[in-house]
Amino acid sequence: MLIDTYGRVATDLRVSLTDRCNLRCTYCMPEEGLQWLAKPDLLTDDEIVRLIRIAVTDLGVTEVRFTGGEPLLRPGLVGIVERCAALEPRPRMSLTTNGIGLKRTAAALKAAGLDRVNVSLDTLRPEVFKTLTRRDRHRDVLDGMAAAREAGLTPVKVNAVLMPGLNADEAPDLLAWAIQEGYELRFIEQMPLDAQHGWKRDGMITAGDILESLRTRFTLTPEGSEERGSAPAERWVVDGGPHTVGVIASVTRPFCRACDRTRLTADGQVRTCLFATEETDLRAALRSDAPDETVAEIWKKAMWGKKAGSGLDDPSFLQPERPMSAIGG
Repeated sequence: MLIDTYGRVATDLRVSLTDRCNLRCTYCMPEEGLQWLAKPDLLTDDEIVRLIRIAVTDLGVTEVRFTGGEPLLRPGLVGIVERCAALEPRPRMSLTTNGIGLKRTAAALKAAGLDRVNVSLDTLRPEVFKTLTRRDRHRDVLDGMAAAREAGLTPVKVNAVLMPGLNADEAPDLLAWAIQEGYELRFIEQMPLDAQHGWKRDGMITAGDILESLRTRFTLTPEGSEERGSAPAERWVVDGGPHTVGVIASVTRPFCRACDRTRLTADGQVRTCLFATEETDLRAALRSDAPDETVAEIWKKAMWGKKAGSGLDDPSFLQPERPMSAIGG
């Protein structure tokens, strides 16, 4: 079991499959991209599956989320999913993606055993999408989401980040569209995980701002804290139901006390928190032929040292050197 000194148990594993991405979102990386990890530094497919197997069979993990970078850029993704679906006990598996490659892969991922997807989409306006991502791929994302829905990778959850001066006014339109299309919408506060370290607290759209904007068109009723559990999103029932909308207030209303996550980077490092400044190396253990028991003990020791919170409210908070694309969402 992956337990820490505060009694939290990590049952949700986020696995970054690559640091590469085919978008250049302004809140994530510079236009020219980043220095990608060298191929020898990346975990192999076999190493990824082995670590997931250890997590599921020896450490009590019940949910696996594949992330990136952009996980659909990983050549062996379908095979990884298929092998993990064969584990006993079988973990619930999902994928966080920008959606660009979903149209061609959704059916294969469903057949391999993937349960559902989260797709990032911040705007309904193609021109704003191009400005935000520096790529003209808006239609590809919409088509990918539709393909995921048709393949049965449901519920399709949509993650949206609102940015001042770009899409800050789109919250009501995004929610109306998501309800019409049958998607579950979740707004996420912009977090200090950009490679440029340009994030500023006083420039972000907060959860309070988002809810105020939504209430100009919808009636929102709190779903109730008893329904939330360890889920990061506070959920609101829209116009009496059945539709809901989520708001993930990682900065202004952190949910660290109920966190049940452990994270694995594409180069085999354990991160106990999205905002951690320290990592624990599992890749070295794998490549030195350490037995599963040793790998599991290293992982457990890392999680035992997990801090009480993210530290975002501490004046001494330091943004992690590695950006979101390197550590997974």
